[in-house]
Order: sequence, then C-alpha cells, then structure tokens
Amino acid sequence: MSPVRAPEQQEIEFPEPHLGQWYFIAGAAPTKEDLATFDPVDNIVFNMATGSAPMQLQLHATIRTKTGSCVPREWIYHLTEGSTDLRTEGRPDMKTKLFSSSCPGGIMLKETGQGYQRFLLYNRSPHPPEKCVEEFQSLTSCLDSKAFLLIPRKQEACKQSSN
Repeated sequence: MSPVRAPEQQEIEFPEPHLGQWYFIAGAAPTKEDLATFDPVDNIVFNMATGSAPMQLQLHATIRTKTGSCVPREWIYHLTEGSTDLRTEGRPDMKTKLFSSSCPGGIMLKETGQGYQRFLLYNRSPHPPEKCVEEFQSLTSCLDSKAFLLIPRKQEACKQSSN
C-alpha cells in the first residue's frame, strides 16, 4: 500500500479525458465584443496533448477563416493541482476553467481576462446534436451572457499539422 500514488493518479486522471481532438462549436458572453475575436472564423479544430513538463497541456489549433485560409496556433496550459483551472502560458491575466457538459462528447470552458468573460462550447463531433447547442445557450444566458455566436462550420476543417 503506497499512499504516495493516490495524488499522482488524480493528476493523471484530470487531463486524460480532455486529450485528443475537439471542435469549437459556439461561444457566449455578456457582450458581442467579448466574442469579436471569433467573427472571422468558419471553424476551429483543437488537439490537446500532454505537455513536455508535468502539469502542462499542449494545445494545437487550426483555424479555418471565412475567407478559406488556415491559421495554425499553439499554446501551453498550466494545470492547477487539485482543480480544473488552467493558466495560459504568456497570458497571466487570462484564466480558463473547464466544465463538463451534459452533451455527449462535450465540454465547456469559461475564459476570463482583462475586461472580458466568455463561455466556449467544444465537442468531439463537428456537428453535435442541436439540443447540445440549445442547452449551452440556455445555460449561458442564465449566467448573464446576452451575446451568442454559433461557429458556421461551412468549410472543411484545416488539416492538423503533425509537429
């Protein structure tokens, strides 16, 4: 019996279900300005992997703009022990909190930064059931989010780079 192993297992368990590919589905915020960064976006595919150091998650994204171009992005999240709070490397003002979703294959994030707050809905499927989006919109409207943005996803997703 090794009491040291239990906390170690918790660290491993938390990010595990969140690794892999995610599609950005929708956003909600108190104002349209909080979501303006997503206005030129047609779709975004994320790939979450463990980072090069313990308590890190590496996020690779490919953004398909409405004009058809592909924009790669990547950043590192630092995990907070015993919590689902994430800190974005290089953005000390930004806080991200993960929430489970009642929707199969879904997850919700709450991002807060200097002067903004927004909720983001992700799913393992690029086209989750409509009720998932409706539930997200209903829930976030109860949390003072008056602006809502559904990502169009009309174009094919960009291919993930393999680096």
